Amino acid sequence: MDVVSDRSKPQVEEYMTRDVATVAPDATVGDVASRIAESDEHSGFPVCERRRVEGFISARDLLLADDSDPIFKVMATDLLVAHPEMKVTDAARVILRSGIQKLPVVDDAGNLVGIISNADVIRSQIERATPEKVGKLMRTLEQIHEIELEQERRMVSLAVLTPTQGRVYADELEGRRYELEHGLAEPLVVIDNNGTLLLADGHHRVLAADRLEIDEMDAYVIVIDQEIELGMANTAAKEGLERIDDIDVVDYARHPLVQTTKRLQS
Repeated sequence: MDVVSDRSKPQVEEYMTRDVATVAPDATVGDVASRIAESDEHSGFPVCERRRVEGFISARDLLLADDSDPIFKVMATDLLVAHPEMKVTDAARVILRSGIQKLPVVDDAGNLVGIISNADVIRSQIERATPEKVGKLMRTLEQIHEIELEQERRMVSLAVLTPTQGRVYADELEGRRYELEHGLAEPLVVIDNNGTLLLADGHHRVLAADRLEIDEMDAYVIVIDQEIELGMANTAAKEGLERIDDIDVVDYARHPLVQTTKRLQS
């Protein structure tokens, strides 16, 4: 399995639950049904043989099975699993698009190392440290252009923003919409280049806000008193990006750190 890691963003291993309740493939339907009925937390379990994920069993899978049937006969064997080095934001996309509540996390050998839930994803969004991202961008601009910049926190109108990214992904757009509806969205990052407002970070959030008929959003604004030539502005101009309506929405290709158990076992 290919591993792509971005240490600058929160990863699944930072938020997943490591102590995961599991069941064995040869456990009986009756035993697992009893465990689910007696639990306030579990509606299903990963099925593991020596920590290697073989499948997943849910209450739904048990409905038409006999109590004496072994779990391996009725468990789901083609399920989505994540890698611990996957970004939490990408795990959120998988959880959102699949409708599942928990995503097993496996290492390169297919061994279960944790599980991440939709609640874990929400917690990660609340804890994100946007000021660090803004500070890094400010320092980069100052070094490249040999100027001193200031930072402000203010509400900005979406109608006057110039995008610097030509496409967004449909399923992440739904995730940002969920965050906005639940008050979890982080501020935008905007560069005020002598009155021209360039959207540096937050294109998914801006499009989601527009669809919710939100006219303005909270933003960290890097202020440049005199207009300078910025690479991202030139890129936007070349791609014909003038307003947020110019951003294309495309389907999100399957992330390289999202696999299925069948693929891992092959």
